[in-house]
Amino acid sequence: MLHSPRVRVLPAALGVIAYAVVSATPQSRTMDDPFAAFWSAPTAAAAAELVQTVAKSGITFEDAYRRLSEGRAYGPQPTGVVRLTNRTAPGVDHNFILNVPESYDPARRYQVRIHLHGGVMGRADNRTVGAGTIGALAGAEQIYVIPYAWSASPWWSDDEVLELHDIVDAVRRRYNVDENRVVLSGVSDGGTGAYYVAMRDTTPYAAFLPLNGFLMVLANHDLQIDGPLFPNNLRNKPFFAVNGGRDPLYPTSIVDPYVAHLRSGGVSIDYHPQPDAGHNTQWWPQVKDVFEQFVLEHPRSPLPDTLTWETASGTADPGVLGAAAAPGWSRAHWLVIDRLGAQKNDADANALPDLNEEHRPPAPEFGARTNGMHVFRVAPGSNAERIGLKPGDGVLRLNDESVGGYEDLDEALKNLKPGADITLFVARDNLPVELRGRYEPQMAMPPPRQLFDRGGPSGRVDLVRRGNTVEATTRGVAAFTLLLSPGQFDFARPVKVVVNGRTIIERRVTKDLRTLLKWAAADNDRTMLFAAELAIHLVR
Repeated sequence: MLHSPRVRVLPAALGVIAYAVVSATPQSRTMDDPFAAFWSAPTAAAAAELVQTVAKSGITFEDAYRRLSEGRAYGPQPTGVVRLTNRTAPGVDHNFILNVPESYDPARRYQVRIHLHGGVMGRADNRTVGAGTIGALAGAEQIYVIPYAWSASPWWSDDEVLELHDIVDAVRRRYNVDENRVVLSGVSDGGTGAYYVAMRDTTPYAAFLPLNGFLMVLANHDLQIDGPLFPNNLRNKPFFAVNGGRDPLYPTSIVDPYVAHLRSGGVSIDYHPQPDAGHNTQWWPQVKDVFEQFVLEHPRSPLPDTLTWETASGTADPGVLGAAAAPGWSRAHWLVIDRLGAQKNDADANALPDLNEEHRPPAPEFGARTNGMHVFRVAPGSNAERIGLKPGDGVLRLNDESVGGYEDLDEALKNLKPGADITLFVARDNLPVELRGRYEPQMAMPPPRQLFDRGGPSGRVDLVRRGNTVEATTRGVAAFTLLLSPGQFDFARPVKVVVNGRTIIERRVTKDLRTLLKWAAADNDRTMLFAAELAIHLVR
């Protein structure tokens, strides 16, 4: 029989409720009950320290797998507004608040909604605000989690991704959470933050629900975003998005094209534009039921048969728990990217299309490339060359109108119709020159626009599982690890891994108790248990 850890509430300090776990009695720590201390561990790191003890207790793999699938026995916990704090690995303290139903029943698994607030850059510290309740955005009965970010630790930072990951783990250790119904929502900056987290740490979440947020805010260099961003990672989970037509910050007129672009690249977005709405949530009463129905219909698949993940970093050592426990910079569910490096048989752009590239329709091509209004290249045989434009020219006027307010020459020309007369006044060698001709551009395919700048190399792996066969398509990856679950693979048969059309491994894999316990400690998830690690090393 499993024994539940006893929990007592310590005196609150600075308005924060802290918890101390009272371990099971020494007599219960026998081979008959090897999990007492393991279940009582307050963090993933503390659970990891007990892996060897549990493994040496004499328990079999099958018994351990059964007990981990059943999970810990939960006892009563505080309800209502519960104030907590957490310190992330960099040593930053974070406050967060739970809204727990007064009717909380520890025998029942609860849906969780993590809600990210807006106005991040205007907050100087991590103090909680107001009553700490979900307020007007309340929906279905569930556990609401309200974390806090501020200007030095915004939602689009590594520290906040770590914090949210830790919060999911902390709530699971205290309350009986349905691991496959944890969603991440947010308003304004919080909605934008939901997009960021989805590109960094997809594994814990069932869906992302950005409200009045905008993906392309993350392209603003002034925000000094932590690390490169990979829109391909958004394909792993569904999105529910709402934006207002009269929003002065992110109106639907600028959001709509990006929603269409993401959809065309395979991202599932249930989009609900509100034509008359501003930058507020006055539409919530009309959207609430649809929002909650979306959450109900989109539980997480803990062991998805298809995965895609791109990262600019690999784990230092996939066999070390620190790497296993780190959030998804290099991991998505049962895939861990260990080491980057270009390979001679890397998949091409057709096999791994990049959502970071926005392909635009054919457009008039005048034939001049400018930096502002300074011409640095003129295409041979182009309309610009025929008129007489040369590299080094500085364009001053177009048809007697100043062009100083335009971003480049193409923007200044966009309202001209083909066949129209054109007069350009340019500065050439410090002398004014007048150029006359007709605007006769050629229709050409413009180069793709990059949604987000990339500062260095990255690696990507796309997986498809069919039975015991895994087909991987890779680019820029030298090594990756597959985490094999008995719920997904038949360990009585060989596992076959094909990478870019070439069979890399085809053999039986053995279940390993320590691997099972290691990942159970890291993930704290009854529905996502791994019995083996299959390391794939690619040769250049």
